[in-house]
Amino acid sequence: MRANPTPLVQGEKANRREQIMAAAAELFAHHGFHGVGIDDIGAAVGISGPALYRHFRSKDAILGEMLGSISDFLLTGGTARAEAGGTPEELLGALVRFHVDFALDNPALITVQERNLANLTDSDRKQVRALQRQYVEVWVRAIRAARPGLGERQARSAAHAVFGLINSTPYNRHLGDGELADLLCRLALGALSAAG
Repeated sequence: MRANPTPLVQGEKANRREQIMAAAAELFAHHGFHGVGIDDIGAAVGISGPALYRHFRSKDAILGEMLGSISDFLLTGGTARAEAGGTPEELLGALVRFHVDFALDNPALITVQERNLANLTDSDRKQVRALQRQYVEVWVRAIRAARPGLGERQARSAAHAVFGLINSTPYNRHLGDGELADLLCRLALGALSAAG
């Protein structure tokens, strides 16, 4: 059972802002940021487009908060796993499983994150990039602890390669989620093993 699988609360417990971001994520993933208007997002949550301005100042603000939430969620989750203790191999396994679960549970968010960084305002982009760099550093430290012979640049490259592998999941639905999660974990850990 996956605990807290998404940075955007959905369902009955979601507040209106979270509902708007979840709907916008789906729309941005399927139609692109520029292919979605405020009226489209409003219709997806059952309100008028102009009513969205009570919750967000603009479509850019929705995207900024969405990508900021994703990045913060990943950093918080990665840091929690790093602080949980265990062997270096156990930490790598925990980080891989966390990222795999996130990617499988949130394909729209993965797609939006990959395609829309350039659409953020400068201040939002700086904030998201800073959070992403911190998340990468959690991985770099874990990889170097598990693969002591690996240099910092190689560990960083390995982390990004594993993210690319895992984040490809929105486009790969040939297997059920459980089977795909297990396969992705094996592949990612195998790649990290080969890096050392």
